[in-house]
Amino acid sequence: MYSTSMPERDPPAVPISKDLVAASAVPLVLSILREGDSYGYAIIRRVSELSEGRLQWTEGMLYPVLHRLEAQGLVSSAWRDAENGRRRKYYRIRREGLAELDSQRGQWDAVLSALRRTFLDQGR
Repeated sequence: MYSTSMPERDPPAVPISKDLVAASAVPLVLSILREGDSYGYAIIRRVSELSEGRLQWTEGMLYPVLHRLEAQGLVSSAWRDAENGRRRKYYRIRREGLAELDSQRGQWDAVLSALRRTFLDQGR
């Protein structure tokens, strides 16, 4: 038996503004590092995975964030040999980074809560 209906497709993705990408970079990186130590390319892949491909970070976007977080004492880094023999710089969240992540979570919760109330009010 054949179906004549059109296959269901996800609606086209709405582009995410650079400002919103920049604002979400620190909590995303800290959240990913909370899962465990990681290196640049793996972080970029994890962001893409978490956003279902809607956020496509580049090295030029990620590394300044990692360097800033390291300068602020929120993450630390160390060079390690990977399984394939290549050296990679791995990043680890520090206790101060966990505290910052908790602070960021609270801020984002407040923003998301306000947006939800606004969106719900517009639906009436």
